[in-house]
Amino acid sequence: MDYQSLYDQAMKISPAIRYATITDMNGKIKQSGHRKGVKSLLTSKESLKSLKLSANMWKARNDLSSKIGNGKYALAEYAKIKRIVIPLNDAHLLYLTTSARADHTKIISKATKLRLK
Repeated sequence: MDYQSLYDQAMKISPAIRYATITDMNGKIKQSGHRKGVKSLLTSKESLKSLKLSANMWKARNDLSSKIGNGKYALAEYAKIKRIVIPLNDAHLLYLTTSARADHTKIISKATKLRLK
């Protein structure tokens, strides 16, 4: 799978995207990076914990999909950032963080069209 290409496409969606990561459903990183000049707000250990928690939450949501349908994305808004998690397929997630003022509707609209090749 071309993780680098998908990462590059994700980062081109908006300059408001601070960080993009592609993970498997266990939170294992396949491709990840920060926008040039952006300082991480979390330590590496905290970032990994956040990715694993997001993957576990996505798996929990999928347990209900037979009744409510498949999830399209999850958005969490914080004082300093927004976190968006989007399924790429049954085995991978796209995890994005944006600035707090980002237009997340436009970012989500474009990011949900991305797929792994």
